[in-house]
Amino acid sequence: MTSNRRTAAAEPATPRSPREHLSSPVTRSVLRIQHRMLTAVREFLSARGFTELLLPIIGPVTDPGARGAKQVDIDFYGHRYKLMTSAILYKQAALTTFDKIFCIAPNVRLEPVETASTDRHLVEFHQIDVEVADASRDQITRLVEELVRTVIRDVTAALPDDFDRLGRDTGAFAGLLTGSFDRRTHTAAVADLRDLGHDQNPDGELDWAGEALLSRKASKPFFVTDYPKGSRGFYDRESPEHPGRLRNFDLIAPEGYGELCSGSEREHDYATIVTRMRETGENPAKYAWYLRMVRDGIPPSAGFGIGLERLTRYLAGLASVREASAFPKVAGTVSP
Repeated sequence: MTSNRRTAAAEPATPRSPREHLSSPVTRSVLRIQHRMLTAVREFLSARGFTELLLPIIGPVTDPGARGAKQVDIDFYGHRYKLMTSAILYKQAALTTFDKIFCIAPNVRLEPVETASTDRHLVEFHQIDVEVADASRDQITRLVEELVRTVIRDVTAALPDDFDRLGRDTGAFAGLLTGSFDRRTHTAAVADLRDLGHDQNPDGELDWAGEALLSRKASKPFFVTDYPKGSRGFYDRESPEHPGRLRNFDLIAPEGYGELCSGSEREHDYATIVTRMRETGENPAKYAWYLRMVRDGIPPSAGFGIGLERLTRYLAGLASVREASAFPKVAGTVSP
């Protein structure tokens, strides 16, 4: 099975202006696909009893686990607030209202300038964020699989002319529409990379080059599970059976597109969260509102966040994630 993903050599030149980008037939097809994706996501989750919420885009703290990216501070009436790097803390808190929630959340991360060359990082992006009370990792990864499969089936059936216009062979998705996605632990992924001659740190995140290497060798999406404690935020639950390992996962796309989604069972015990904050160098006092909610009781949960523009890039077979945004912002480039 082959895809028609455009290679770097065939990559379109950076548009000279927002007008040139927005008026491009390619952009129009990509945004039509993205719109249909969002419609399918909302239909899928609403039919399963999820409630869509509009979560904050500013707050006194945000997710500290954003992999090398800087946070953006704003002055909120004399108080230093943050633009959200992810909705994770608010998702956990929102489960005191509904057992199953989702949101299409805007996020801002000042990514390192070197990410401009990865073709998969944007400074401003959106996540399909989902959280479920009393769910396990196995349950939430099955939900991710079903959601991704449903969206791809729906969008490819609805918009064949747009996929043709983009040169995307939708036959590339045939393998993922049936059967489960493969799973491998972080330890196994590190071993695979070392067998391929890539010197991956066993105690850290899979680096971008290693992740792309594994992605290029895959024919359908796969999960990487059990990241080492310390490589992710304090909210990913540590495995009681395997101390030092987290009950989390990433979903990696095939064909070199890399990570689409991160998720986890969540830590909800007050004392454990405070300890984990201190272990990662976070000051618990900054998280006062969140810790008050945790102390008073939030449900155990599991959830995930799918990068909307990354999933769009994968479906549409785009050379760069910047093509998946109407108004892309790439690290180091001043743009409207």
